[in-house]
Amino acid sequence: MIKRLIFYLIFFVPLCAVAQTASKIDEIKNAADYIWGQGYAATVKEADKEALADLMSKISVQIESDFVIDEREVNTAAGNDAQSTVQNVVRTYSQGTLKNTRSVIVSEGPPTAAVIRYIRRSELEKVFKDREENVLSYVYSARNAEKAGRIDAALRYYYWASCLLKSLQNPSQVKFSEDGVKFPMTMWIPEQIRNILSQIKCEVTKVEGQNVSLLFTYKDKPVTSLDFHYWDGMNYSNIFSAKDGIMEVEMRPGAPTNKFNIQYEYEFKSQMRQDPELEQVMNIFNTVKYKEATVVVNAGNKSEQKQAQATLQAAVANMSVATHAVQVAQPKTFVKTIDQVVTAIKSKNYESVSELFTAEGYNMFDKLVHYGNASLIGNPNLQFYQLGERTICRSVPMKFSFKNNKRSFVEDVTFTFNKDEKIESVAFGLDKIARDDIFQRETPWSEDVRMQLATFLENYKTAFALKRLDYIQSIFDDDAIIIVGHVTKHANKKGENQQYIDNDMVKYTRQDKTTYLKNLEKSFGSNEFINIRFTDNDIKKMGKGEDTFGILIHQDYYSSNYGDTGYLFLMVDMNDMNAPIIKVRTWQPNRDSKWNGNFERDDPYYGLIYGGNFD
Repeated sequence: MIKRLIFYLIFFVPLCAVAQTASKIDEIKNAADYIWGQGYAATVKEADKEALADLMSKISVQIESDFVIDEREVNTAAGNDAQSTVQNVVRTYSQGTLKNTRSVIVSEGPPTAAVIRYIRRSELEKVFKDREENVLSYVYSARNAEKAGRIDAALRYYYWASCLLKSLQNPSQVKFSEDGVKFPMTMWIPEQIRNILSQIKCEVTKVEGQNVSLLFTYKDKPVTSLDFHYWDGMNYSNIFSAKDGIMEVEMRPGAPTNKFNIQYEYEFKSQMRQDPELEQVMNIFNTVKYKEATVVVNAGNKSEQKQAQATLQAAVANMSVATHAVQVAQPKTFVKTIDQVVTAIKSKNYESVSELFTAEGYNMFDKLVHYGNASLIGNPNLQFYQLGERTICRSVPMKFSFKNNKRSFVEDVTFTFNKDEKIESVAFGLDKIARDDIFQRETPWSEDVRMQLATFLENYKTAFALKRLDYIQSIFDDDAIIIVGHVTKHANKKGENQQYIDNDMVKYTRQDKTTYLKNLEKSFGSNEFINIRFTDNDIKKMGKGEDTFGILIHQDYYSSNYGDTGYLFLMVDMNDMNAPIIKVRTWQPNRDSKWNGNFERDDPYYGLIYGGNFD
């Protein structure tokens, strides 16, 4: 009996498997319901890749007659032509996007492996529908960004949406609904871009030698953020990033300072690498040129500059205001200290104020002033706030530029004094929109909690800029859940994280905190600079009786060799004011309908991993 069973297992079961495989292959090849491709190579992995390429080629043939391509938009300089464009577009749908394809191993070799990759025709429509969802996601992100004054993000998302739109089967049939009216996106999106560009205003507030101070407004309000290039007298500059409407540029010697050109950035090609399919689509179609993106800036007369200067100074004052926080009268000692620090920055004699800091505080200050070529902008309007035994000074606007990178930033720098009246830390402040979300929110939170939340976020983003790995290590729980992109990473399967691990909404891979920090250390070592910009935060207190908060915030990340934008969620235990601990950290580049897709599209949590996933 045992011998018969062994014979059955050795011979009959494999024969059945072979027969089933052969039957499946015949079904795929002969049924009209399938589109299939076949690949041959030395390994199964390579054969599968070839099979996918063959499948995509056949898909392009099948749908070519249904595709509408404007030949004028095809990038012929990159070797594309009208005939091959459909096939090139189909190739932009990566293996990751074609999730509903299946494969059958015909032969594992050696010498030759063979694989069939196939898809049901009924599933093909879903593939294009997913990309249409991505277009809509970018559009809604653009609208939210515009409302918040994040003009750089609004232009970026609208432009990216217009690029992906061209890769749909019939772009003109895709509509955007507003107030019951449907607009063809092929016309509506470019109109939004032109409207935004035409409503940006750039004014000169002051000219000192070849340095020109600028104020950027949108619909008569200082922009939250805006990227641009300017003509320095010989070339267009690298990217300059205005924050809360403020930036300063430097002309080449002899170049006119009373009249020059500015180009507003809207393509953001360097950040497209976070969406490989978008980057591929961009190579197929021509770049769209918007004449409204280039403007002439006139310095104006002294009266006009004085008026613009007053608006700029009001913007600087707003940087330091924190409504609903405990403000203290300007302490003469602290004011004197900040004046000395400002003088040291102007003269670049930083060591002259070292005694005004604690050892750690001066180390942070030294890193900050050497973070880039640091210079002051405008006249600081100082406000002082109490946080326990500490006093926080807001803020000193500064510009940072670098020798070997492509960006210049504005940051408003905050200083924290300890009970001994020494500066124990420095940080880059949140922009006005993000700060107002905390200090002007109608909640029962105390003034201390509001200041604690803002200070934590400022210290968090500054730690990346100053590459403070020790601080980042100290604020992450040893068992923290860490999500990078759509990959969940967890240290230990126990305790409070158990429910999250068993959540059916996501699948998990695990990685400990040490590995995460090692990867971060590599990133710090390979980048001349890192800059994080936070906007559009939404904060909720989680649970009852404890100071644990869920913080959902939009993050723009820039470094000397990489840039991305996305949504950051932090679950932070703030029961100890002096030692906040991150329990959960997630990040995702775009809204994804499979995460909380039951929410309305204009809901801040639509398509995002957030605190509700951890209840």
